[in-house]
Amino acid sequence: MRSPGTHPWWWRRLVAGTVLALALAGCGAGGAAADGDGSPVVIESRSSHSGPYAGVEIDPPFPMPEVTLTDQAGATTRVPTDLDGAVRVFFFGYTHCPDVCPLIMADLALAVARLPADVAAQVEVVLVTSDPARDDPQTLRAYLDRFDPGFSGLTGDLDTIMTMAETMGVPVEQGRRLPSGGFEVGHGAQLVGYAGDAGMVVWTEGVSAEDLAADLVVLADQEG
Repeated sequence: MRSPGTHPWWWRRLVAGTVLALALAGCGAGGAAADGDGSPVVIESRSSHSGPYAGVEIDPPFPMPEVTLTDQAGATTRVPTDLDGAVRVFFFGYTHCPDVCPLIMADLALAVARLPADVAAQVEVVLVTSDPARDDPQTLRAYLDRFDPGFSGLTGDLDTIMTMAETMGVPVEQGRRLPSGGFEVGHGAQLVGYAGDAGMVVWTEGVSAEDLAADLVVLADQEG
């Protein structure tokens, strides 16, 4: 397994020609992941990238990793085989995150609510927990219901989740153990969008619900 913060070949190529923020999100008792002087760690690469999306187009597209996890209903779920939706949006976060995760989940809910009904029916939003020690299926279900009952959640073995995340180019890092039995968790704040099983676009933290919704329409059009 690659160590957190390293990325596959397609991600290195993407960074070379796009605008990316690959900070570990500020989720956990200690706040944002920080460098030696206590400031948030943000790695950015800027360019004049243009394309069909408000987010960053991935060219060439990359396949969805094949893993087996457990969904919010407690059912064994094989990714990508058991996923619904022609368009899939993945976010790696966790339910105890006090700041970044709720904002991103709320933006996802707003984006889906803006979609025409026929497009919304094709979109599956998937929260993959980066804190499976505390995020069992019941906890995920209650959390997702706060944003959109149609959203999906996945939990399971942490090593499997970390491998899945890094295959998608999302850093996930486990920090110190908490008295509750869970861990402080650092994770990338980006969203990864798929048309079918092909990774097509990455949205970094701060993308507006309006832009996200527009990109989801484009992805749905690609699936026909």
